[in-house]
Amino acid sequence: MSAKTTVGSRIVEQLGGVENIQHLTHCATRLRFELNDISLANDANMELIPEVMGLVRQDEHRYQVIVGGAVEQLFNEIQKEFPRLRGGEENTTDSAGALKAELQSRGPRGKYAWINWFFEFLADSFRPVLGAMLGASIFITFMALLATLGAIPAWNAPGVTLDASWSFINLAWQAVFVFLPLMVAYNATKKVGADPWVGFSIMAVLMLPAFMNLAGDADLPATVDIFGLPLTIFDYSSQVFPPLLMALLLGPLYAFMRKVIPHNLQVIFVPFLAMLVMIPVTAFILAPLGVYAGSGIGNMFVAVNDFSPLIFSVLVGALYPFLVITGTAWSVVPIMFLNISTLGYDFIQGPMGAWNFGCFGVTAGVLLIAARRKNAQMEQVAGGALTAGLLGGISEPSLYGIHLRFARRTIPAILAGSITGSFIMGLGGGVNTTAFLFTSLLTIPAFDNIPLYATGIGVSFIVSMLTIVALGYEGPKSGLFGKGNRTAEPAKASAATENAPSIDKTEAAIQRNAEVATDESATLEILAPVTGQAIELSDVPDPVFSSKMLGDGFAIEPTDGEFVAPVAGTLTVVFDTGHAYGIRTDEGIDVLIHIGIDTVKLKGQGFTSHVAQGDRVDLGTPLCTVDLDVVRDAGYSTTTPVVITTKAKAQNLRTNLGNVQAGVTAALRYELA
Repeated sequence: MSAKTTVGSRIVEQLGGVENIQHLTHCATRLRFELNDISLANDANMELIPEVMGLVRQDEHRYQVIVGGAVEQLFNEIQKEFPRLRGGEENTTDSAGALKAELQSRGPRGKYAWINWFFEFLADSFRPVLGAMLGASIFITFMALLATLGAIPAWNAPGVTLDASWSFINLAWQAVFVFLPLMVAYNATKKVGADPWVGFSIMAVLMLPAFMNLAGDADLPATVDIFGLPLTIFDYSSQVFPPLLMALLLGPLYAFMRKVIPHNLQVIFVPFLAMLVMIPVTAFILAPLGVYAGSGIGNMFVAVNDFSPLIFSVLVGALYPFLVITGTAWSVVPIMFLNISTLGYDFIQGPMGAWNFGCFGVTAGVLLIAARRKNAQMEQVAGGALTAGLLGGISEPSLYGIHLRFARRTIPAILAGSITGSFIMGLGGGVNTTAFLFTSLLTIPAFDNIPLYATGIGVSFIVSMLTIVALGYEGPKSGLFGKGNRTAEPAKASAATENAPSIDKTEAAIQRNAEVATDESATLEILAPVTGQAIELSDVPDPVFSSKMLGDGFAIEPTDGEFVAPVAGTLTVVFDTGHAYGIRTDEGIDVLIHIGIDTVKLKGQGFTSHVAQGDRVDLGTPLCTVDLDVVRDAGYSTTTPVVITTKAKAQNLRTNLGNVQAGVTAALRYELA
């Protein structure tokens, strides 16, 4: 490793080191890791890296780091610095293969693991070519804009021929989409564990000019006689279902042949036999089946759109956000390509753009709120995500960096804009485009009804932005015009504590363990143990805490249920109920984290503790996961006091109120007298 600490090395370090990484890939915005032990990943420290926009824990082994447009640079940097992570299938060891088999057999959704694998298969078949498709979409937009301005003829109209100069520019995007089946074949074959170049070669046979010439002068599709068998000839340009079906069969075939053919003969006979079997099977059966199956699915979309563009647009606007969140949006991508290749245009991407701009509108609203509150970290995340969205049409930085973290507020705001914008497009008869696009500001001219499309996405953006600005992304009164200091339910909290409660066993235990610090000059910085709104301890709806009977500190109105250690030290108290934790720092200072008010009465319901008394914890070590809805539904406040119980006089106590992030934001600085 280089002497100079790089961003890549810092990321690897927070994942437990290179030895903890089994596999590394990336997509348009994310580094995608498969880890031996995900518990070694330090979320709090990872989020301190400025280039990191967000994190996603997919399951017990898969971990994603959102870095936006810098993903390829960081991917290459990590591979260069850590050679064992280089390559695709080359760096997948036997243990990594076993890990994947374990994941597929168990799956993040239990018995439905095959569904998860299928959508991952679709996603991984398209992800690697997103950059090329994004570049091609800009070329398409440029040509569409020139045609709209009358500078060149309508290049996509039937019978129109451009001169050689403009035809050459047009080739820049046509190359990507005409040969997309070859790119998909390569990626899909790689995903199923077969030689990707063999899959590429099988699909390439069907795209040779000589293959289509077998039909002679007949219009395609046409049927010809091959050794007495009927072969249907199609133009497979831009078709994506045939290579997907081919790969799904090639994978098991490859695995079977690797088992039965001696190892020293595999390098020759496995590719040969695979091509011998799969070229005719694909040409005679799978490829035509892919065309017909795709057409059947596409025709259902066409039927709904023909029946009512309004109904279709609203359905896409309402459902697409959930497809994106669940990772199933990739299932729509082949339909878009099929529409373009068969109809000459696609009608799905218009209302899909309403979702994208609703997403970006919420991000813009979060940016405004963060700027008002001087939340530099959220400003950085939202600013980068908004730029990637508006200019590149990429929603992942917004989705994973912001929206899923505050989903209870952000998703309804996105839906408000998405449905409204798509309703406007549908009301105007819908919008079409002749190519696959990333819906951004730069690709607006590629749609056939520019005023209608621009109005739809503009309304979607504004409605979503105003909704989140008014309501806030963390809770009531946390919007741009609210006070921004309360997110819990004070009415319930007051009802639960109207009779001044006495100090329960939690506080008694902490007090018994409290000692005067030995170092009179000790200074302690306490981080937020949970993401939310930091408030004064005096505002806690419990006189035991608000009167500072136990000691001074602060409190947080949590917006999620992941609680972490706010200081490093030893756990002196961990209650079986999981609602309270006492940590003694190396300086001898005792800190109490009490999750909720009177929550000891829940007897552990809704609380999942991750530590035990006597454990050593570092900053950001997970302490507990809490289902906040369970706590609130039971009538208890989720307000979480964090109190320094050491019996010593505090001076220069400084509290950071407002938005705080678990394990990241310094919420209080404490100096002993």
